[in-house]
Amino acid sequence: MSDKLKLNKKNFSEWYDKILAYADIVDDRFPLKGAFVWKPYGYKALSLMMKKMEKLLEKDGHKRCQFPMIVPMSLFKKEKDFLEGFTGETLRITKIGRRDLDEELIVRPTSETIIYPMFSLWIRSYRDLPLKVYQIVPIFRWETKMTKPMLRVRELAAFKEAHAVHATLEDAEKNFKNMVKLYEEFHSFLKIPFISLKTPEWDTFAGALYNYDLFTILPDGKAVELGSVINLGQKFSKAYDIKYMDEDEKEKYCYQTTYGISERSFGSALAIHGDDKGLVFSSEIAPIQVVIVPVSNDKIVLDRTKVIRELLEKEFRVEIDSSDKTPGEKFYHWEAKGVPIRIEVGNKEVEGNFFTISRRDDSSRHKIYEKEIVKEIHSTLKDIDMKLYEKAEKFFLSMITNVDTSGEAEKVLKEKGGIIRIPWCGDNSCGKKMSEDIVGQALGIDEKEKTDKKCAGCGKSGKYMLHIGRTC
Repeated sequence: MSDKLKLNKKNFSEWYDKILAYADIVDDRFPLKGAFVWKPYGYKALSLMMKKMEKLLEKDGHKRCQFPMIVPMSLFKKEKDFLEGFTGETLRITKIGRRDLDEELIVRPTSETIIYPMFSLWIRSYRDLPLKVYQIVPIFRWETKMTKPMLRVRELAAFKEAHAVHATLEDAEKNFKNMVKLYEEFHSFLKIPFISLKTPEWDTFAGALYNYDLFTILPDGKAVELGSVINLGQKFSKAYDIKYMDEDEKEKYCYQTTYGISERSFGSALAIHGDDKGLVFSSEIAPIQVVIVPVSNDKIVLDRTKVIRELLEKEFRVEIDSSDKTPGEKFYHWEAKGVPIRIEVGNKEVEGNFFTISRRDDSSRHKIYEKEIVKEIHSTLKDIDMKLYEKAEKFFLSMITNVDTSGEAEKVLKEKGGIIRIPWCGDNSCGKKMSEDIVGQALGIDEKEKTDKKCAGCGKSGKYMLHIGRTC
């Protein structure tokens, strides 16, 4: 099986599907394309990831809430750009039983049109601002491309969307910048290398002023969007009548920001860190951080494994493999499931009063004595996380290529993949045509980075380096 799990451009898709099934992350056999069943092991890891996001948001003053999943069409279509941007992929409810509904209903593709009518009722005064809320809910988008668990789905099982309301544009822009930093901190926590880019105007979130997206690169060389931070300005507040009475006793429209991530970040972490043996979890989201494997069924060995578990379980997520599999089968099983640390206990360990620790990331093994084990595991997990990021970052940086012409860009994306950076004049029509000619998606620009090279599209003076990649 290990030969079928090797990560490279040619078989990454097969590797990904097989290991998610083998490692009990999701089951893809549910009879609806793009909808997947989360198994307990995978859902535990997803929950650990989302708890981190919740902590970051709560620390910043956000409060969790829950809104309905269905919105009447009359509310959904109030912001015309949003309507145009999402209508093509929404699930529409027109009947209840055999009876036609008086008004068509929409299953949320995202919740602006559900949340904002409530904001218009909640906000009255400048004292109510800023208002910051978030929810973690399923959303539904009828994806037409080939679906893949977590990375491209029709039902997002865990979509974290946050919505903030501000008194001024300055407050909105400040929050926008803070949330970009928060998302960068979150993905650093996942040990995912990324690049933060301002999205091209022609691909900006429907109804928004501008947005930033975070991108990483998968083992097959395709770019994947990890999350998006959006400045909505006043477009939605005017559409949904979200106003407040200011200190000067004048009624004013609010400014809004919104930002979202989903299980796509989780899927990206699994894809990036995995290797020929299967998954490799970083310590923070590993459902099991330490697995204890008895290499014999002697009572003295089994008793010793219980002592170790009692010693460790107060600080780590620990499991004993007491199955009747051979030691080799157990080793392979837990390696494929990505458990960071394995502790082996046999007669020689009991007799010598030590344990054998094996690291999942590099397969190295060494002895450790009981009095040192808690400290050693903390240190090892920290080192594993550091090495995972270093390895991922090395690959990520190797897959970003500077080019000067569209021909070079097309060649790189065909032969190597990744993200190309190409000089661009800043004109939307030029940039859009250039990305279409290259047969890639324009991901965005780093506004702080300028260029004096000629635009690869029109030959005029360049302004930015436009990032283009082929997406999953």
